[in-house]
Order: sequence, then C-alpha cells, then structure tokens
Amino acid sequence: MPILNYGNPIRFDFGAVKHLPDALAKLAVSRPLLVTDAGVRAAGLADRALDSLGAFGRIPIYDQTPGNPTEDAVMDALALYQSEGCDGVVCIGGGSPMDLGKAVALLALSGGPLDQYDPLKGGNKHVKGVSPLIAIPTTSGTGSEASMGFVIIMNDGRKLTFANPLFFPKLSLCDPELTLGLPPLTTAATGMDAMTHCIEAILASGDNPPADGIGLDGLWRGWRHLQRAVEDGSDRKARWEMMMASTEGALAFVKGLGAVHSMSHAAGRIKSLRLHHGTLNAVILPTVLRFNESVCEVQYGRIRQAMGLSSTADLAQEVERMNAAIGLPKGLAAMGVSAELINDMVPHAVSDLSTRTNPKPVGADDYAMMFRAAM
Repeated sequence: MPILNYGNPIRFDFGAVKHLPDALAKLAVSRPLLVTDAGVRAAGLADRALDSLGAFGRIPIYDQTPGNPTEDAVMDALALYQSEGCDGVVCIGGGSPMDLGKAVALLALSGGPLDQYDPLKGGNKHVKGVSPLIAIPTTSGTGSEASMGFVIIMNDGRKLTFANPLFFPKLSLCDPELTLGLPPLTTAATGMDAMTHCIEAILASGDNPPADGIGLDGLWRGWRHLQRAVEDGSDRKARWEMMMASTEGALAFVKGLGAVHSMSHAAGRIKSLRLHHGTLNAVILPTVLRFNESVCEVQYGRIRQAMGLSSTADLAQEVERMNAAIGLPKGLAAMGVSAELINDMVPHAVSDLSTRTNPKPVGADDYAMMFRAAM
C-alpha cells in the first residue's frame, strides 16, 4: 500500500492570485524570479501577478518558456535567476512554465547537471534542496501546481520526467479567473489533458483508493463541463469546474500514469513538430483505452459511471466523439506525425516512466502497433 500523501497547500477560488504577496512573505522570498511564457505575458496574465508585487520592486522575468520546456531554456532561466540574486520562483502559465520553474528551483539549490536527477537512474539521491516555488496556473490541464513532477526535453533528445516530493510547489494559487477567455482550442486541448490524467490515474497499476476517488471526481466534473468551457470562454461555473478537474487529475496521478503519456512524451520530444502535450493525449487516449480494456473491466465500469455513460458504452468511441465536438484532431497524422517516425518514438515510449504503471504490460511491438492505430 502506498503512502497516502497529497503534497502541497493550494488556495483555490476566484481571486486567489491576490494572496501572492503574503505567500512570498511567509516563505521569506524577497526577490522572486517570475517564470512565464510569451503568450501569457502578451495576454496580460503575468501582469495580474506583477501588479500585486509593487513592494518587491523590479521583478526579473523569464518569459521565453517553450511550449515543450527544454534543458537549454532551463539553463537560460537559471542564469537569470543567479545574475539577479533571486531567492525564489513564481510560475504563472500552463504546465510548461511550471515545469521549467521547478527545474530552475531544483538547480538553484542542488546544482547541475539536470540529467543527474533522472529518477530511473537513482537521481533523487542527489537532490539537496529546492528553492521556494509558487505555482499559478492559467490553464486547466497539466495540474503541475499539484504535482511533484516535471518534464523536460533534454539536449540529447530524451523527454525526461523528474519526480520527488521536494518538487511540489510550496504553495499553489488556483484562480479560475485567470482562465476566463482562454481560446477554444487551448481550452479543449488542456481540458482533455486533465481528463487523460484522471483516466490514466484510475487505471494505473497499484492500489491507492483515495487517488482513484479523486480521479473519478475530477472526471465527473470535467467531462460535464469541458464542452461548455470550450463553447463559452466566459462561463465562470465551467471554468471553476475545469480547473478543479485539472488539479484533481494531478492529485490522482501520484498513483502513476500509463501508455498514453509514454506515447505523448515520445512524440512531444520531436522539436521540429512542436506538438502540444494535451492534444497528443486526447488523440492517443482512444487507442490506449482499446489496448487496456481486457484487463480493466471494473475500472472501466467506474469510469463510465463517472462520465454519465451507459454500462455498455465504448469509452474509446466516447472520447473520439468528445474530441470531434471540441475541435481536436482526429489522429496523429493530422498533427503532422508520419509513420516513418514510429521507429524513432517506440524506444522512448518503452523507457518512459509512465510505462511502468500502465495496467497492462506494454512492450516495443505494442507501442509500434498503437502508434500506427493512432495515426
């Protein structure tokens, strides 16, 4: 039985971002580095955080986070952190700024290189400390604000997942107000990312009933409100429910994830394609649901119930219907992934951390088959 630990404090509701100055003071952070991306800054969302920090003087900002955070970007942000004499990190944005900020916070106190912290190689023994970090999500998808993990594309082409309880944010401020007006396709892709987290956590191997319960509740909320959020960006109720579903998805996947994420990471590491992680999850999920079905009869029944479906509903088909309804691509080929890339992606999927907790054993031949099916 795993240790039942749900990590970090989270302030959740409209207006939560106003608590940022007090949170920094309590953490004794006097000079934070603000980590975000160009889109979040252009939308004025970073200013929502900056406006409350007048007493802190000029705040250094790193706003060049790539859509899939890279090792080079981590080192660039770390150099700014060090040159500005920072003593903490505030991440505002989607999963990419939060993941990059976690890597900076780790290296700031524990030192490099980043590769040495690969958990599959015993890297957690090298973690000496992590700089205080506050996470402020502006999308409802990754749940990084409630996760002890982060994902980085390394310079050697691997997309690595780093995980350690010390990587939890010291505090997360979940303010659904920041997601109002998010574009429909971004809402759709991040929303299906959250749904995939809930589903894969429920299916992950191992016994963790609280995680299952949280995943089922997140799925219950998100499945009913995702299309509403996509169709009306100002729907406050839908935005609140989607952010809660996203956070719950991350609380649930402390149990583990599965082959969907292994395949998404393998495809998302291809820099020339610049693929969105949430969209990849949405497109791949039906294929993996079909693969896992033979060993997940009980779990599929509970998932159908949470989604409000009949006891005989085809989960893969229902996900495909939702993807079509909210405007997501039909398959990997529509995203620019070619069959010629399968041989490149398969070994990365096999070695991914999430493969270990897929409910059904999955090897190279299985991944090759599923990549072809997901095209």
